[in-house]
Amino acid sequence: MFRIDKQVQNDKSMLDIKTKSFSELTTRELYDLLQLRSEVFVVEQNCVYQDIDGKDQNALHVLGYKEGILVAYTRIFKPGDYFEDASIGRVVVAKDQRKYKYGYHIMEASIQAVNQHFNLSKIKISAQVYLKTFYNNLGFNEVGEEYLEDDIPHIVMIKA
Repeated sequence: MFRIDKQVQNDKSMLDIKTKSFSELTTRELYDLLQLRSEVFVVEQNCVYQDIDGKDQNALHVLGYKEGILVAYTRIFKPGDYFEDASIGRVVVAKDQRKYKYGYHIMEASIQAVNQHFNLSKIKISAQVYLKTFYNNLGFNEVGEEYLEDDIPHIVMIKA
């Protein structure tokens, strides 16, 4: 069983962050995370792709709740389950909640979860190019050339 529960105080409200394995997710939590991912990655970004990719079962899921509503999410993997290094993916914050900087909170919790659960500090991500500065601010650096993933420019970034 994997658990990291923490609360992050923000100007506007508390963000309650929980980390769970796939088998620990309730049906409601699974529905909410799939809905949020679809809302942003499919509808907002107008990108038709297979979000349900068979990898959620191997991930740890980092869920950020504000007043009981899922507003931020990532999934993390140990080395070998996605990339050769530990990784963080599906980083998402509800559009109307981005002004509160919950992206930083959910990423900081995800980095902490990688450190605690896998005892690793090196993390690899496949970042959307327009978010490079966001990830740079979290200690990630670009590696290699940009590439298209689902017709969206991406770049590999590493936090060592």
